[in-house]
Amino acid sequence: MTDRTELFEAALDSIPEGIALLGAEGWVMFWNRAAEAITGYASVDVLARPIPEALQPLLLDGALQGDRLPARGALIHVHHKLGHAVQAIARNRLLRDGMGGRIGTAVVFHPAEGLDALPHGEDGEGSGVAASQTEMEDRLKAEFEDFAHGGLPFGVLWITIDQARELHKTHGVMACEAMLGKVERALAHGLRPGEEMGRWGDGEFLVVSHERTPELLAAHAQVLAGLARTAEFRWWGDRVSLTVSIGAAQADRDETLAQLLERAQEGMVSSIHAGGNHITLAPGGQACLPS
Repeated sequence: MTDRTELFEAALDSIPEGIALLGAEGWVMFWNRAAEAITGYASVDVLARPIPEALQPLLLDGALQGDRLPARGALIHVHHKLGHAVQAIARNRLLRDGMGGRIGTAVVFHPAEGLDALPHGEDGEGSGVAASQTEMEDRLKAEFEDFAHGGLPFGVLWITIDQARELHKTHGVMACEAMLGKVERALAHGLRPGEEMGRWGDGEFLVVSHERTPELLAAHAQVLAGLARTAEFRWWGDRVSLTVSIGAAQADRDETLAQLLERAQEGMVSSIHAGGNHITLAPGGQACLPS
C-alpha cells in the first residue's frame, strides 16, 4: 500500500515548477524533478546539505530569517550546474507547525518566460564538455591544414538534435539548452582519443574525427547516435525521447575546408529528410543508414 510520504513526493514531482523544501536549519529536505531540470542539480547533489552557493539567490536575500516574502515572486539570477546563468521567478513561504513554530521553508521557482539565459549557436559557450564554435573553427583550420600537408585522415560529423526546434518552440530556450547539455555529455562518452566536439549552430554539434575511411566514420556516427538516444531528458515532468541526425564527410585533398563542411551539412539535411534518427555518408546522401 502506498504511504503518505510516497504520495506526497509523487505529487510534488508532477508539478511543473521547481520545489525545494528546506528544514529549519536551511538544509534541503526535498528537491523535485522540475528543480533538477531547471538548475541541473540532481537530488543527490543537494539533499541533506545547505542549498548550493550558485543557487543562493533562491532564498531571496535572507528570506529564511523573516516573514515578509514577495507575494508574487521575485526575479532572481542563479547559476546552472553547467555554469550558465538562469533567470527565474522565485517565491518562498515559511512553514510552521500547529503551534506556530517555524519548521522550514518552501521555495517555489520557475524559469522567467521569454528571457534567454544563455545564447547558443554562434555565441554559445556549451556546458564545458564541447568546445565553443570559435574554438571549433580554430581546431578545424589546424586539422585541415595538417591533413592537406600529408597528415592523418580527417573527417567531420555534423550532428543535429531532431527534437531541438520543437522543444524550443514549446518549452523555451532554457529547456532547449538543458537538452543540449544532456546530449553533449552523452556524445562525449563516445569520442575517441584525439577527437573533439564543439557546438555548431542552434541544436547542432560538430565532431572532428580521424577515422581512416568513410565507412569507419559512418560506423562511428552510428555509435554516437546510439549514445544520444540514451540521454533521458525531462522538463517540467515531461519526458522527451531524443534522437539525432548526422552527416558524415571524409576530407578529400582536392577540396577546401568549406567544401568539406558543406558536404557534411548536406548529409545532415539528408538525414533529416529521411525522417531523422539517421546517418548519411556524404557526398550525395547516397548511403542513408538508419541509426
